[in-house]
Amino acid sequence: MTRAASKIRLLMLLRRQGVTDVEVLRAMETVPRDAFVPAPFRDQAYEDTALPIGHGQTISQPQVVGLMTQALEVGPKDKVLEIGTGSGYQAMVLAKLGRRVYTVERHRALAREAEQKFATLRQHNISVRVADGLRGWPEAAPFERIMVTAGGVGQPPPDLVDQLAVGGIMIMPLGPGHRELKVVRIRRTVDGLEREELWPVRFVPLLPDIVP
Repeated sequence: MTRAASKIRLLMLLRRQGVTDVEVLRAMETVPRDAFVPAPFRDQAYEDTALPIGHGQTISQPQVVGLMTQALEVGPKDKVLEIGTGSGYQAMVLAKLGRRVYTVERHRALAREAEQKFATLRQHNISVRVADGLRGWPEAAPFERIMVTAGGVGQPPPDLVDQLAVGGIMIMPLGPGHRELKVVRIRRTVDGLEREELWPVRFVPLLPDIVP
């Protein structure tokens, strides 16, 4: 099967799985997932599965990327913060939808690899930082949208909540423990935070330390 045919098959599957937002599907169609997958797994790039990218990390399952991106409701004027750059695939999907993406990664090697991919693919509205994701990116705050692609326990990190604009949305896997995560959508209103649990999910834990 050709890459184009594999991509079409994946997009049709995503629609059946509930990814119905036309702009999200268009973004996922535009971004070449195979460019973010290591060579040994490239033949599986358009399968609906997570794949290893090294450093104990994975590129997320396309269904998860599609549903989380759809739930974030990114508009063309939105400034987006992503915590957990990983392969860079999710950041690039977000960059197709929003005005600018600021993405934070604790693994220095992954961050540098992602930066190189963005440059190669000429996606110039993404800024990458190697840092503790729990602290966000305060100099660029506030953000209209925040996506966290690692699991947290209990409440969302206070620094990230502080960096969410009024009227903004945060999507993050949260739970009582790392084995009991649900994707949670948090909306910040003038009166406080509104929290909505969406669906169960598996993600690596959100950790503070930087990996050289």
